[in-house]
Amino acid sequence: MKKIYFENLNEYLEKEITIEGFVDNIRDLQYVQFLIVRDTTGKIQVTIEKNQYNNKLNEIVSNLSNESTVKITGTLLKNEKVKLNGMELIPSDIIITSKCLENLPLNYKDSKSALLDTRLNYRFLDLRSEKNILMFKVQTCMINAMREFVIKNNFTEIHTPKIISAASESGAEVFEVKYFDRKAYLAQSPQFYKQMAMCSGFEKVFEIAPAFRAENSNSYRHTTDFTSFDIEMSYVDSLEELMDFEEDLFITGLSSVKEKYGEQIKKLFNVDVIIPTKPFPRIKLEELYKELEKKYGFKMDYECVGDMNAESEKLAYKYVKEKYGHEFVFVTDFSAKKRAFYHKRKNGIPQGADLIWKGCETTTLALREHNYDILCQQAKEKGLKEDVKFYLEFFKYGCPPHGGFALGIDRITMLLLETGSLKETMFIFRGPDRIEP
Repeated sequence: MKKIYFENLNEYLEKEITIEGFVDNIRDLQYVQFLIVRDTTGKIQVTIEKNQYNNKLNEIVSNLSNESTVKITGTLLKNEKVKLNGMELIPSDIIITSKCLENLPLNYKDSKSALLDTRLNYRFLDLRSEKNILMFKVQTCMINAMREFVIKNNFTEIHTPKIISAASESGAEVFEVKYFDRKAYLAQSPQFYKQMAMCSGFEKVFEIAPAFRAENSNSYRHTTDFTSFDIEMSYVDSLEELMDFEEDLFITGLSSVKEKYGEQIKKLFNVDVIIPTKPFPRIKLEELYKELEKKYGFKMDYECVGDMNAESEKLAYKYVKEKYGHEFVFVTDFSAKKRAFYHKRKNGIPQGADLIWKGCETTTLALREHNYDILCQQAKEKGLKEDVKFYLEFFKYGCPPHGGFALGIDRITMLLLETGSLKETMFIFRGPDRIEP
């Protein structure tokens, strides 16, 4: 039998139906018993009077525990006295499909009732909360809208290998794995392979897949195992074109979320889903430094000059919010020393940008250097030789100009719902000190 979801119960009034879900609450009173049963879409009250006709059902309920799962057949009736949706189910049969055998080690309905580490240890229980279930529905909605957008714009989905023979990107730390009789690595990103697709003539590709970073960082926005939404497109003439495309991508995703879940997000997270206007503000890094110093007395740490850090990103958001009333800003003109070797340069300046949203970097987007000789020289500057030999080979046989970017799905969910940490946002978090459950 097809499951009836509780959000659709209005379609079944005055009918006999069968529902399934978790027991959310039990009230066993002198003359009546009440069960509140929930699924991922809502809750329903089940009412059982105590009388000779219901002895068997009364006994089942008396021995039932919260968080057990049940299958209940009965008649769904309208009842204005019932506070929960003005309806109740009068059961003729109750089957316990699984019983909760022990008291829960945490109260998942109150995130403040347990330490975050405890909640992560029992993530399978913590995820039962209404907020967490909504969070992953929101994430699904946003990513699905973005996926549909890129497909509508003639992108092809690819699936690149996650076990690779050499470190990708620009030498960032990687996880080493044993691959039969030799060493291999977990991919930090599909960067090289999506550029290979450009050399193959695919023109527009995307991938939604895991990526791995062996960074010993314990910040609120870093993880060792995350999901990335990667975009690469050929025949891109300017950085402006890339930024325009990402604007449309975000607007599409956020519009879909606001339409479907905006009210629930406001109710459970107290966050307004704001649809940004085009164009997003754009500012050169040097100009941003000057504005942040003038307005907030901020000076970039010496080792970070030519780039941004967490503090400058937060202040950039504050500045843009005050000046433009906008949540997003593109920062351009970073130092070549701080950017990957494959970024295209113009007069020595990398043709790329960071997109800051709510005070956090969400994307590094860039035009790619597709000229073989220049690319070899830039790799040499970074001290990269054998590690990128297979990558450089792509560009010997003709490659169109191209560019792209990647979004961390977990991070944009964190920013959208303002959870404050990836530990709260990810289905299962992985960090330097956490590899369980």
